Amino acid sequence: MAIANKNIIFVAGLGGIGFDTSREIVKSGPKNLVILDRIENPAAIAELKALNPKVTVTFYPYDVTVSVAETTKLLKTIFDKLKTVDLLINGAGILDDYQIERTIAVNFTGTVNTTTAIMSFWDKRKGGPGGVIANICSVTGFNAIYQVPVYSASKAAALSFTNSLARLAPITGVTAYSINPGITKTTLVHKFNSWLDVEPRVAELLLEHPTQTTLQCAQNFVKAIEANQNGAIWKLDLGTLEAIEWTKHWDSHI
Repeated sequence: MAIANKNIIFVAGLGGIGFDTSREIVKSGPKNLVILDRIENPAAIAELKALNPKVTVTFYPYDVTVSVAETTKLLKTIFDKLKTVDLLINGAGILDDYQIERTIAVNFTGTVNTTTAIMSFWDKRKGGPGGVIANICSVTGFNAIYQVPVYSASKAAALSFTNSLARLAPITGVTAYSINPGITKTTLVHKFNSWLDVEPRVAELLLEHPTQTTLQCAQNFVKAIEANQNGAIWKLDLGTLEAIEWTKHWDSHI
């Protein structure tokens, strides 16, 4: 899918990987980029607007842990304004295995609820035009960092959900693929808590492994958007982009 002239909604488009990806998307010239994020950042929005004045960049505050009904209300506002939306990117994520309920609520339930809400506008069974969903999951979805089992399992759940969405495309008209970054240098990985403190040095150990920059990840993210392959499990690691087979096994990172 060429990004040019498309309408895109990006949940958590101001985060670590999110903001660099928003920059790369804006450079590619969509018609509209609508960013939904928990915390407003006027400087970041201004930077995106300045990057390509032809693109309309708008921001709405959004917490992915709200109900489907509340999300649907916000999406109605956006659809009323734009008329059509081509791509939804679900990018919200936290890494802190002390916060069990919140990890599952943000990393998994939030993705499910936002997707469920947009279906009422896209589902071809309701006369909708269909659409495309890109879910940011993680390589931990198929290769757990076992010291953060809650985080890893929440990402595995999001990945499994995305794979099912892709297989439902003939029924709904909505295609889907997952974006699975490897270890990426963001504030997320510099300090985080393992489950029950099983490994107090988990962040330090993780960063002993080769990493990639958020820019490398973002550039490959845009390539995956352009490839637009329903059901693809994209692995974005060490500056490379690779479509992987679900059945492959990977060595653990730690």
